[in-house]
Amino acid sequence: MNQHTSAAEISSARIGHSACPHDCPSTCSLEIEISGNRIGRVRGSRGNSFTAGVICAKVARYAERAHHPDRLTQPLRRAGPKGSGAFEPISWDEALDIVAEKFREAEAAHGPEAVWPYYYAGTMGLVMRDGINRLTHAKGYSRFFSSICVNPAWSGFMAGAGRLSGPDPREMARADLNIIWGTNPVSTQINVMTHAVRARKERGAPIAVVDVYRSPTMEQADIPLMIRPGTDGALACAIMHVLFAEGFADRAYLARYARDAEDFEAHLAGRTPEWASAITGLSAEEIIDFARLIGRTPRTFIRAGYGFTRSRNGAVNMHAVTCIPTVTGAWQHEGGGAFHSNSAIFGWNKSLIEGTDLLSGAAYNAANSSGEARKPRELDQSRIGAILCGEEEALAGGPKVAALLIQNTNPVTIAPDQQKVRAGFAREDLFVVVHEQFMTETAAMADIVLPATMFTEHDDVYQGGGNQYVTLGPKLVEPPGECRSNHEVICALAERLGARHRGFDMTAREIVDWTLQATGRGSFEELEEKHFLDVQPDFETAHFLKGFNWPDGKFRLKPDWAKVPFKSPGKFGPVADMPSFPDHWAVIEEATEAYPFRLVTAPARSFLNSTFTETPGSLAREKRPTLLIHPEDAAALGVAEDDMVEVASARGAVRLHAVPFDGLRRGVVVAESIWPNGRHVGGRGINTLTGADPVAPVGGAALHDNRVRVARVG
Repeated sequence: MNQHTSAAEISSARIGHSACPHDCPSTCSLEIEISGNRIGRVRGSRGNSFTAGVICAKVARYAERAHHPDRLTQPLRRAGPKGSGAFEPISWDEALDIVAEKFREAEAAHGPEAVWPYYYAGTMGLVMRDGINRLTHAKGYSRFFSSICVNPAWSGFMAGAGRLSGPDPREMARADLNIIWGTNPVSTQINVMTHAVRARKERGAPIAVVDVYRSPTMEQADIPLMIRPGTDGALACAIMHVLFAEGFADRAYLARYARDAEDFEAHLAGRTPEWASAITGLSAEEIIDFARLIGRTPRTFIRAGYGFTRSRNGAVNMHAVTCIPTVTGAWQHEGGGAFHSNSAIFGWNKSLIEGTDLLSGAAYNAANSSGEARKPRELDQSRIGAILCGEEEALAGGPKVAALLIQNTNPVTIAPDQQKVRAGFAREDLFVVVHEQFMTETAAMADIVLPATMFTEHDDVYQGGGNQYVTLGPKLVEPPGECRSNHEVICALAERLGARHRGFDMTAREIVDWTLQATGRGSFEELEEKHFLDVQPDFETAHFLKGFNWPDGKFRLKPDWAKVPFKSPGKFGPVADMPSFPDHWAVIEEATEAYPFRLVTAPARSFLNSTFTETPGSLAREKRPTLLIHPEDAAALGVAEDDMVEVASARGAVRLHAVPFDGLRRGVVVAESIWPNGRHVGGRGINTLTGADPVAPVGGAALHDNRVRVARVG
């Protein structure tokens, strides 16, 4: 309990049940101590078999965020120059009236597409995250194309399997070999380690980790495989070369469940361990030994993460990794196959949440106040800098963006190509309203700032990405001050803007209840009793033993990248140049003489994107922005521990404190965490260095794919 909790409150403490709302595939089931109107200790639910009683330390300390003295608790209006941080309090009615007036002005001058509701994954609750789309659809505003995180990974997985699902992730505990590929779950998804470590203790199953540096996860590995960034496809191809060459390929399985196996084997003939060694930095012997272990272990479970796909060849790399269990037939076995996300298993009816019924026929035409028959444009989230700077191609044939409504995200810190992002937000003719919990750097650039609730202060429902649970997040405490939920704000704006949809007249609880029932998941009251619901498909479905999700039921070893089943307004990046079969696709930002290092912008353990950067516990653990650099590279540059270095790409420069670290390959540097720009010397954050050019085939940001130079400052 916090230091202000009274003895009476302690004696009356109760336990509330909820779900972690943050952008993590674990979507942990939580038990929260509540005294009066305050939350205290947060624990993982032991009754949830994926959470298994374990949560990350930052969420366990959630009371630090909920009761932080710097929380926004009243509406604010800008009272100085943009970005000055000067604001004055106003009433909710005044704030909402200003927002509605500015949106009407933008629409009158440029059409409804000049307004862009922009959001992301600050909450993963379906109502509070996605309800903003109901206003977008009702008004005909520019749509939001979600791209920054999942697109390369999801499209790569679906390119082979045709569906974003897989074996029950709890089967890691029943595997004989667990491969954690391109992710750092010790820092970012601790529950993965729970099940992998259980297999090691109970079954003697080794843990192999493929990553680009000695992360906290790799430190726990029995088989660490440190490769150069963006070379995962080469490693996967060499593994499969050995599997075919040494008789480990399951030819009967391939004949039944895969297409183009013979041509694929011929293609791999030149992808030898020696070839991959030159690309990845591993020795040929390491690759051969690893391939043989996979070949001898039918119950090999590959947990494929997001990290290795945040590269310009990320989709190709993901597809290559998922081909490995197809060659061995590991999909057939409990504890075997490849898992990335279970997002396709939930089957939500989100028509009420998002107002998708407004998009058809007369209903859409009546709602689209522009009077045009065409659908409003869909603007790429990752390219917000180019969009706000008015680049014609990024604007997708429509007008400039004159007004932004932002919920659940902080693009002035986390979006790539920060120089353009900051220039765009500085436009005097751009009106920005931000609905937030803290005065983030995006909120500081706003004209109107509205105080937002946290997850214990409103009703919502959550789905797992890395598991199979639907979890209720009921309102447990009252919000502080004048905080309002996303749903309340969207409904209040809809009323002022004349937007019509039945979802605007319902409470969040009513929408959750309708959505559960319409999806066949019971009711709000039933889920409130159970807390969570396991919706894992049966074994044969999960393991694709009824066929992969293509008309012929066969895995695509040779995908048609132009026809990947991913909802997208088009194809992005050099789709026509993507390799037919898995390969090392050499489109990454390779080091050059001018930029001799490859930079990976990895997640921190105590932050989650730009969330938790305000809490004392997380700040104490992360300390300050740093750059991990190999000791020999540091020595060659005359850089010692704690020296300030400037890291520069073609897009800008950032200053960090150097940390010599031998858990890297030479020529690779790693910056863990997204610190606020203002926490960096010079005021520029790490995403100054990252590019917003879209990853093929359906977009996304190559946040871990950067060539840079490093120089000592002073």
